[in-house]
Amino acid sequence: MKNKYTYVWVSLVILVFGILFIPKIINRLTTGTVVQNDRINVKDNSAGLAFVLLDGKKRRVPNFEFINQDSLVVSNKDYEGKVFVVEFFFTSCPSICPIMSKNLVAVQNEFLTEDNFGIASFSITPNFDTPLVLKEYAERYGIVDLDWHLMTGDKEKIYELANSGFNIFAAEMPDSPGGFEHSGLFALVDKNGYIRSRVDDYGNPIVYYRGAISPEQGENSHGEKEQITVLIEDIKKLLKE
Repeated sequence: MKNKYTYVWVSLVILVFGILFIPKIINRLTTGTVVQNDRINVKDNSAGLAFVLLDGKKRRVPNFEFINQDSLVVSNKDYEGKVFVVEFFFTSCPSICPIMSKNLVAVQNEFLTEDNFGIASFSITPNFDTPLVLKEYAERYGIVDLDWHLMTGDKEKIYELANSGFNIFAAEMPDSPGGFEHSGLFALVDKNGYIRSRVDDYGNPIVYYRGAISPEQGENSHGEKEQITVLIEDIKKLLKE
């Protein structure tokens, strides 16, 4: 009789475990949210934001030097001591760039009186996006912050900065809208030039912020939620550091 009750108790425990935990495990497997701790690491989470590591080292913004919309030379040194957002775009983009630009204008307007904030926009069609074209684009979208530089220059250096420096995909693709493909992601950089982000529910840094989804949309057709609100919150955190 004792063995019978033991069997019933064990069966009950297994049943409860299955009801509570199996659906969660299946959901994480099917939605791709399984934690991959070896994919990227968090070394520090001060201010609630992680440092993004590559080969065990904090990822830092590479050196760069380009020409902005006012035909002035701008380099990474101009952003020293500032929190700033990085994007790669092009003015003739017929798809996500207009949304990205409007989102960044909203971010700009949130920090217009903040001296230690800036934005760095790099054109992936530098042959077309001359300083004059970039200037007209800035005026069209209401880009007024003196620390928001729209930059053009050597094409190979810009693509190297995007794909190797930031790991933000950009490439020429004739079949894509406008003939170019890019990810529409924003990178957040702290005052010391390190790429930062908050972590997700599973402890992994989100690394980049989705720039092509407006707060009004809420989420896109793939179920990806907007992160402009999150980006603004995280900028405020880094400004306090």
